[in-house]
Amino acid sequence: MEETPGPLWSHPQLATAIASEDWGAVFRTYRKLTGLSQTKLGERTGLAQSDVSDIERGRRRVTSAEVRQRIVVGLGLPERRRDSGTRGDAGSDPVPGLSLPGALPDEDLLDRVTGIVEGGRRVDAATLDWLDRLLAEHRRAEDDIGSRPLMDVMRRQLGTVVDLYSGARGPLNDRVVRLAAEHAQFLAWMAGDQDNTAAALAWYDRSHEWALEAGDANMAATTLNMKAHLAWSKGRATRCVSLAEAARRSFTGTSNGVQGMAAQMAARGHALSGTVVETHRLLDEAQDLISEASEHPEDEPVWMYFYDETWFTMQRGMAALHLRDWSTAVDQLTLGVDAMPDTYRRDKAWFRACLAHALAGVGEPDRALSVALASVPAAAAVGRPHSWNKLHTTAATLLRRGAKEGHQLVAALKDND
Repeated sequence: MEETPGPLWSHPQLATAIASEDWGAVFRTYRKLTGLSQTKLGERTGLAQSDVSDIERGRRRVTSAEVRQRIVVGLGLPERRRDSGTRGDAGSDPVPGLSLPGALPDEDLLDRVTGIVEGGRRVDAATLDWLDRLLAEHRRAEDDIGSRPLMDVMRRQLGTVVDLYSGARGPLNDRVVRLAAEHAQFLAWMAGDQDNTAAALAWYDRSHEWALEAGDANMAATTLNMKAHLAWSKGRATRCVSLAEAARRSFTGTSNGVQGMAAQMAARGHALSGTVVETHRLLDEAQDLISEASEHPEDEPVWMYFYDETWFTMQRGMAALHLRDWSTAVDQLTLGVDAMPDTYRRDKAWFRACLAHALAGVGEPDRALSVALASVPAAAAVGRPHSWNKLHTTAATLLRRGAKEGHQLVAALKDND
């Protein structure tokens, strides 16, 4: 059998599909990258063409260890990924957020999940616990690899959650709806991250509806906070403030962290409008709420894992950037970027780009270029348009100020485009 080139397995879509054992996505991506027909792929894996087609279309699920092994060997999956290779090899997995032990279900749990979806059996708590964990793994993977490789995976995962609804009873029914709301919110975030505003708004609306159905005030408020973030990203200051204020006043019982996010989103909307006093008042209010949240992290919803003092420091920097308080923006963003773990590669690329813009604004072209160039590789790798646009804004600022570094940054962006 012809050996499969090693770099093939580092392709983000293929690596993500393997890590989540989505064999339909593995087949589709593998065939796209290699040009193989379904018949040829079937010959390699010992499957009929009709079986390959059914797996690709989601009509058949791979639950047998024997079939899984035939696929792994037939496609030439590298030795380090065979058997337990996708289950815990943190040192070699290109999707590190998915490499923790237990990210994939054991055979018994996998059988229960597929049995529930296909046969209408009742949902159990262990199945939902595993799906909770898998969603958490995907969130952390997205911090590193960006949203693009995960979109299809998460759509299918949400489909699985929705299919569980008919088999849920009593309190588990609300858990399924709440889990669906969390998946939809994550999909909305990723759509917005890829600048697909219409899809993001649709997913946020669906998440909000499900959160209300499940009685989850934190998620219902979070969807409004994130719609405010989306409005802010489009320069719509008034809508940003209105949505953030709605998140603050519409729900009782929300956590300090969720309330703090709403206050800082309202502050960012006011910063866009140039309203200095309101910006700083709301930032101070948000700071108090975040400090209280940090004292009781167990009270915060799981999706707020990123929201800490470091992240808030950078929000102060962003507000200063909008107010053209360049020196404060440089100080706050520098503190935040230096403290941010490298596992947040996507956000680090974004905030570095913002820091470069602030440095260009304050009149430090050498530092601006250095920071911008440090952001370019990650911004290109994660495919995030917002970081890329901010780097172009930085280059334009340098060029307007007559700095030769602007031309150097433009050349670097073209080389990596």
